[in-house]
Amino acid sequence: MATPLTERVRKRRETLRRAGLRPVQIWVPDTSRPSFAAECRRQSKLAAKADMADASMLDFMDEALADVDGWTA
Repeated sequence: MATPLTERVRKRRETLRRAGLRPVQIWVPDTSRPSFAAECRRQSKLAAKADMADASMLDFMDEALADVDGWTA
C-alpha cells in the first residue's frame, strides 16, 4: 500500500528541517494579469533612464562586459 501524499510531504519536510533548512513563502507578481506587461515596460523605462543619467554606471557595465571575453558555458 502506498504512503499517503500528506505523510510523504510531512517526512520530506522533517528531513529538510533536520538538514537545517526552513520553508519560506515568497509572493511574486501575477504574470497573467493584464497590467503586468505594462508595469514591466514602465519599470524598464525608468531603469533605462536612470542608467543613461549615470555615466559611471555605463562605464562600469562596459568594463564588466569586456571582462567576460573568452568565457565558455
